[in-house]
Formats: sequence, C-alpha cells, structure tokens
Amino acid sequence: MQSTGKIALPEGKRVAVNIGVDFDAASVWMGTFKRFSPSYMARGEFGAEVGVPRLLKLFNKYTIQTSFCIPGHTIDTHTDICKEIVTIGHEVCHHGYAHEDPTDLPYEQEEKIMNMGLEALDRIGVKPRGYRSPSWDYSPNTLSILEKHGFSYDSSLMGNDLYPYRPRPVEINEDNGNKFGPPSKIIEIPVSWYLDDFPTQEFVPGGAEGMRSNQELYDRWKSIFDYACEEEEGACYILTVHPQTIGRAHNIQMLEKLIKYMDSRGAWFTTLGSIYDSYVENIEYVIHPE
Repeated sequence: MQSTGKIALPEGKRVAVNIGVDFDAASVWMGTFKRFSPSYMARGEFGAEVGVPRLLKLFNKYTIQTSFCIPGHTIDTHTDICKEIVTIGHEVCHHGYAHEDPTDLPYEQEEKIMNMGLEALDRIGVKPRGYRSPSWDYSPNTLSILEKHGFSYDSSLMGNDLYPYRPRPVEINEDNGNKFGPPSKIIEIPVSWYLDDFPTQEFVPGGAEGMRSNQELYDRWKSIFDYACEEEEGACYILTVHPQTIGRAHNIQMLEKLIKYMDSRGAWFTTLGSIYDSYVENIEYVIHPE
C-alpha cells in the first residue's frame, strides 16, 4: 500500500501550491534533445536573460517564494542570475548537471553526475534538500543514490497527483506482477505532465508539439486546481514551468492570471521544502533500510 499523507496548511488556505521553475537554459537542448546549434543555445539564453528576470519580477509582485530546480551546467554558464535567485531567498534544488536522463545510466556514472551537480550548487552557496530528475525518470539506482546523499525529498515521479508519498523500489516482472519494496525515507512530491508548460508551449521540430493555445493550458491548470480545492483536503498542486517557455510575453501574462485566480481561492504559494516540512503522514511506515 502506498504511504501517503496530507499537507498541514496555514489557517485560511486550501491548497499548497508550488510554482517550480526548471531553469534548464541550454542544458535541456543538450541533454534531452541533443540539439547543439547556436539557435537552440539562444533559446536557453533567452530563459536566463529574459525569462528568469520576468519570473522574479512576477514572484516579487505577489510575494511568492518558490523553488528553482537548476542543473549544474546552468549554474556554471549563468552564474550571476543563479546567485541572484539564491540571494532573493528562493529555494534551489538539484536538477542534474547537463539535464542527463538517468534511466539507463550505470551506478557510477549516475553518482558522478549527482556529485557534479552538488559541486555546482555548492559554488553558489546551496546545499539542496530536494532533487528533481531532469527527465522525470529514475534508474534502478536513483532512489538509493538520493538516500545515500541525504536528500529529504524528490519531485520527479507520478505515483500520486495531489498528495506526497513515500516511493518504493519496484521489482519489475512481466510474467507474474511487480513487487514493491519497503517505502523510502525520501518523501515524493509528485509532478505531472498535465501541470507542465513545456509539452504544449515549446516547439521542437520532431519533438515537443509547441504553439498550442495557452488558453487551453490555463483551463487545464485551473481545472486541476479547482478539483484540489473542492474535492480534496490538505492537497498540494505542483506546477512546473521553464523560463524559456513561460517567460514568453503571452505565457507570463497567462501565469499571472492563474496566480491571481488561485490566490483568490486560498492558494498557499510556497516552496517544495515547505511542503515537505508540512507533510503529515496518515499511516505508519517502515523506511527503506540504510
């Protein structure tokens, strides 16, 4: 049975909302899409030079503190804006080094990337409590690596949609059912492709569809939030945005409209770390052994 729990919300608030910013810059084109042309590098540059400042301005306008998931490559390329994010007081999470997909990596290579990301974060004064996989995927070793390095929470998996839970290692068996191991001491704060701006808004020839109406996106995001408000108690709503996508003029206005709507309905805008700190387990569990 999945070990889940609710969020202890501040008085008067109905849903915990995290606007998680995956500040990938050029790394998403290099690591995920294997696109290395100056054109794709410029799209990453837009995220750093235009998108992030627009987001910081928007968050400041509504006094929102949130979480930036930053690959080490972004830190080493756009150091000053990453330092500014830290100075302002936003949370920063580990997000790989160059947006590598860990799914098929051997243990040694995956841990090397983990350490490269930690070293880059240390260079801007960050010791992260949280991790987000650049590909929203795991290898068979990812969970144990996160435990080894002392992470408190992860935000990469989709075993729930509105409640944190403790992920379990799974033994995959096509002939006789999968078998789950014991719950981890890591808390999973789940993500969803339905709450991500990139698939519908970022055009990649032969890849992401892009250029869909952002009214469609707004309606979906609003609908999911409304369900959390009306049908659930102590839920969390984990939105994922990318500066080079949400930072475009039409999308940043759409995000502001959504922020105002959610605020009117009792959203608690906060960091992933604060959601972790406010997590209340509703069943007993035995953590994954060291």
